[in-house]
Amino acid sequence: MTEQNPELVAGRYQLVERIGQGGMGRVWRGLDQQLFGREVAVKEIVFPPGLEDDDRAALLRRFAGEARAAVTLSHPGVITVHDVVEHNGAPVIIMELIRGRSLAAAIREGGRLPVRRVAEIGAAVLDALAEAHGAGIVHRDIKPDNVLLTKDRVVLTDFGIAHLADATTRLSHSGIVIGTPQYMPPEQLEGKRPTPANDLWALGATLYHAVEGHPPFDVVGLHALAVAVFTSPHRPPVHAGPLVPVLDALLTKDPAQRVGAAEAAEMLASVLRASPRRADEPAGPGAPSDRDAEPDPRSPSAPTPDPESAPAPAPDPRSAPAPTPDPRSAPAPVPDVAAEQAPAPPMPRQAPTPPTPTVPDPGSSAAGTPDGPVHDRPAATPVPSRPGEDPVTLDATVDSRRGEGTAARGRGLTRRSAILGTALAVLTAGSVLTWTLNRDDEAGRSGAAGGPGSSAVTVVIGVDAPLSGGLSSMGAGMKNSADLAARTANESRHVPGVTFEIKALDDGADPVKGAPNAAEFVSDEKVLGVVGPLNSGVARTLVPPLAEAGMVNVSPGNTDPTLTLGTDWADGPRSRPHSTYFRTVATDVDQGPFAARYLHAAKKTKLYVIDDASAHGTALTTGLTAEFTRLGGSVVGTEQVDPDERAFDGLAVRVRSSGADAVYFGGYYDTAAPLSQQLKQAGVNVPMMGGDGIFDQGYLTANPEAEGDLATNIGVPAEESEAGQDFLSRYQKANYSEPAGWYGPYAYDATWTLIEAVKAVVTANGGTLPDDARAKLPGAVAGSAFEGVTGPVAFNAYGDTVHPRLTVFTVNAGGWRTVTGNRATP
Repeated sequence: MTEQNPELVAGRYQLVERIGQGGMGRVWRGLDQQLFGREVAVKEIVFPPGLEDDDRAALLRRFAGEARAAVTLSHPGVITVHDVVEHNGAPVIIMELIRGRSLAAAIREGGRLPVRRVAEIGAAVLDALAEAHGAGIVHRDIKPDNVLLTKDRVVLTDFGIAHLADATTRLSHSGIVIGTPQYMPPEQLEGKRPTPANDLWALGATLYHAVEGHPPFDVVGLHALAVAVFTSPHRPPVHAGPLVPVLDALLTKDPAQRVGAAEAAEMLASVLRASPRRADEPAGPGAPSDRDAEPDPRSPSAPTPDPESAPAPAPDPRSAPAPTPDPRSAPAPVPDVAAEQAPAPPMPRQAPTPPTPTVPDPGSSAAGTPDGPVHDRPAATPVPSRPGEDPVTLDATVDSRRGEGTAARGRGLTRRSAILGTALAVLTAGSVLTWTLNRDDEAGRSGAAGGPGSSAVTVVIGVDAPLSGGLSSMGAGMKNSADLAARTANESRHVPGVTFEIKALDDGADPVKGAPNAAEFVSDEKVLGVVGPLNSGVARTLVPPLAEAGMVNVSPGNTDPTLTLGTDWADGPRSRPHSTYFRTVATDVDQGPFAARYLHAAKKTKLYVIDDASAHGTALTTGLTAEFTRLGGSVVGTEQVDPDERAFDGLAVRVRSSGADAVYFGGYYDTAAPLSQQLKQAGVNVPMMGGDGIFDQGYLTANPEAEGDLATNIGVPAEESEAGQDFLSRYQKANYSEPAGWYGPYAYDATWTLIEAVKAVVTANGGTLPDDARAKLPGAVAGSAFEGVTGPVAFNAYGDTVHPRLTVFTVNAGGWRTVTGNRATP
């Protein structure tokens, strides 16, 4: 359908102009010729590319059936559906035309919203959802773009792709997912039968975005997003104030434990009662009257604080600060709305200014991405938070004897409970360490050694790894490699008088388990240090409590620069947040310069540099550009692209005319694959290189033109060195049931680092282990230097490896093949 085509839809509805385009639909402003030219919104379905005929037919049936069901809804908070018709073999929905703007547009134009306004919007949407759920309809795609704000209404739109609660048809074999991933709960991403709980999670993600200015998960790419939603807690809110317990309740991963609609409505009502509107704050559309808002009984006469001058709650110093929001984590809005909006002017290319709340959509009237300093605080006098404590939340009590936070009606706030549990474990453990002498016939656990009649002090090395879940094979390789290091030390009596054992705890790659595992390690007096974890999400919850207890921690896997360099590492002075934390692998800041040196050595002198404006992408290209020009190379063009863009014809022309002999892309494989393919099709017959974000099988399957392209990955294959081959041989002889994997050799070296540190402490103490060995171990690790199975092992002043190593891979015969592995530094 087009404006230029004067045909009537169903012989009745005349198209006037297109007002929105999304992944599942296209929306037009139209006129109902049979009702005296009444304005309507006309929505047609847009099929995903490559859809098979059977899936197309099934999707058509479901779309039409659910749209007809939405006609039965009658509620001021639900957009009215007038008609469902067919046009050119596809269903078309005729809806009321609402003049207003979406919540997404409001965030883009004015930054994050005040707490009270967000609570009002949430209460209105909840009321609309109660009507829908009562009719057996699950919306399935609640997001800021589908919440419309008018002068007197908050309207939930786009029930056209809602899934009836009693529907059983699912396109499981095609892999089609209905909804917007940034706002989808784990069970929806997994493809389970939808329930009202799905909508409550999506509402929580939407309200989080409104009050914080960005979605709850700051990750890039669909795969990484899905992993984060399944395994990581949402980023702790900074500006939500009394909304924090509401967001935590709605964003509970287990739908059986997620707050229900009635309880969520009561929690929002409590927020509204505790947050009277300021005198200069107008009532928002659909907002309840101030006469209905009861004053806060805790402070009946307290004046309303200035929202800008009121002090923010003290942050928890044990929690690693969250990284700058990644623009890719804020999805390109999908304007499946029936609101009338003017087309947006082209967005100028500019460097991102974090935090970037959203990427403008074609239906918006503004193209900017402001982050206004809107920060609404409750009128009640805030209770100051002590350093190390979470802010006090409404309807929550703390039983200090158990170290647990109990949320409204008995639901636990996991993050608060974990932190309190860790603190109590640290207090219980204290600083007094005692050591027992175990005879060899008692040392039957992992790593035990010694001759008959001998005795040795037992030192336990903790291992935190995912031993269950999707990453369990990697976690098992880490645990086994640590065990092999302990066995090797015991068999060779590397530290006379000391027997090493391994104590492995499962984190399931779930950050929620980081703090409890840290507490268990700290409370075990024999544990002197910890190896792990694998991923950065767990590290952010494991490392701070270990550091507070003074326990050394060496990671073989996580690469987040903030853990060693601080949150301002890219823009300001670097500062080490945890003096007990070290790692044996390179970090994200090493890849760009490493790639530059490889390209320069490959006689590439003219480079065209592209990134997707994400934190990951810009970090790669910044380091690459600086190193490449330092080496004498020339950057002949730079450009940033929308990570959701899939048409690069114009860019391909510019790259071809630049004369570049290589292209570098900082970003992820889902954008890189079509970019590479279209460059080749346009005659740009030069390799495209990227970081580990494109080192994925998905890059190969989506890009038939990938042959010859390049990518870097952190670490080197063990097979490529004599020491690595020896490690693999010994690992095989130990008869472990799981392979060592990519991170096994780095876990071995991390464990050997602790073993060498124990040896240094014992040697300095005249051959015996001192009572304060745990406190002395971080300093001993800092001074470590030895040849490991992955190469030289030593640490700089920040705890990062002095010898970061990476590998270049190339696409050859449809697969990733090793080109070279080398140090990341010159």
